[in-house]
Amino acid sequence: MLKAGIFLDVENLSRNGGWGVRYEVIKELVAAQGPVTVLRANAYLAVDVEREAEDPAYRQRQSDYRGAIRRTGFHLIHKEVRRYRDSEGEMVLKANADLDLAVDALLQSDNLDYILLGSGDGDFLRLVRALQSRGKRVDLISFANTSSELVREVDNYFNGFLIPNVVPADNVRETRLRGVLHAVNEEKGFGFMTVRTGLGPDDVRYDVFCHITDVSKGGQPIDNATFANLRNRRAIIEFDLAPTDDGRVKAVNAREFRWTG
Repeated sequence: MLKAGIFLDVENLSRNGGWGVRYEVIKELVAAQGPVTVLRANAYLAVDVEREAEDPAYRQRQSDYRGAIRRTGFHLIHKEVRRYRDSEGEMVLKANADLDLAVDALLQSDNLDYILLGSGDGDFLRLVRALQSRGKRVDLISFANTSSELVREVDNYFNGFLIPNVVPADNVRETRLRGVLHAVNEEKGFGFMTVRTGLGPDDVRYDVFCHITDVSKGGQPIDNATFANLRNRRAIIEFDLAPTDDGRVKAVNAREFRWTG
């Protein structure tokens, strides 16, 4: 039985497409990686003490938010927001929990075999290497703006946008899936997608057919070059799944997924 720890840089995740992340699903994701028991689950987040003192409504919203995370079994580590003026006299707010997370992960890793890091910040590259040098498996979950070096260094990377139910598929239908094109025939306008169907290591399929006529941009058809570029950019495609005449499956009502941030 692997002993696991989860260390989430909440501010980084929230700023980069992970707002509304379901913390209970992240714990389920870790548990699904094999015989695993989660010993530590830490969430590092900023607290604007000054604003909360001045704005009771804001304080209540933040308190409710922190309470919701706490109820999923995460230990909260607060980093107070600091205000200072930059060289141009502009007020800057800063609450960087990187050091707290890194120190905790290193110290607590003595009793852990497996660590899930939640952040796309390349500053954690040295932490990942240090944990791996101690014989730990280190996986990563993030959303947008993720360091490519960090992705290459970890043992396994989870794109949070592709994990079912980690964040809502859209505001209407939870049945929408997301995937990325891994093979494209640009001339004929079709390809195949990689799609994660569950949380386990084997819950991935690579045979979802995608035809250019089932993909739109702003409600309009796209051309072959644009279709092929979806693969080149590793763009995330959101779609409905439908059966084909030959008993396979295909993506329909497909569009590129764009998070607003």
